[in-house]
Amino acid sequence: MGNAAISTNLIHILLIEDDEIDAEAVVRAFKRKRIHNPLTIVPDGYEALQILRGDKGRSSISSPYIILLDLNLPKMNGIEFLHHLRQDERLKHSIVFVLTTSDRDEDKWAAYKQNVAGYMVKARAGRNFANVTTLLETYWRTIEFPPRGTK
Repeated sequence: MGNAAISTNLIHILLIEDDEIDAEAVVRAFKRKRIHNPLTIVPDGYEALQILRGDKGRSSISSPYIILLDLNLPKMNGIEFLHHLRQDERLKHSIVFVLTTSDRDEDKWAAYKQNVAGYMVKARAGRNFANVTTLLETYWRTIEFPPRGTK
């Protein structure tokens, strides 16, 4: 992949991660790849749903967006978040990639049953999350999103 940022498409990235070190590592990986897309970081699934829905005066993230989701979260874990997301008529088609420490088959099955686009274990995400940024960059350069404001 080249050095051109994908920002012309304005694909927003919502990182749901409670570990500040991992969140900062993702931010650094994006900077290294010169990915300048809007990035919002929240520490749990509950706050993520508030942002996606625009609840409690929060400004919502407009489509298109991609969610990077850790499973081991406080308040509402990643699987619970996915369940709520898929039950919401406006949000059920959200694109979600799981990025977690869990290598448990049960977690993988639970995530894929909620229609995640991919499941990545942090230990295999590459040095400094390089594989994650490459995957995302390839994904959004290759796929087509519907125009903004359409259903």
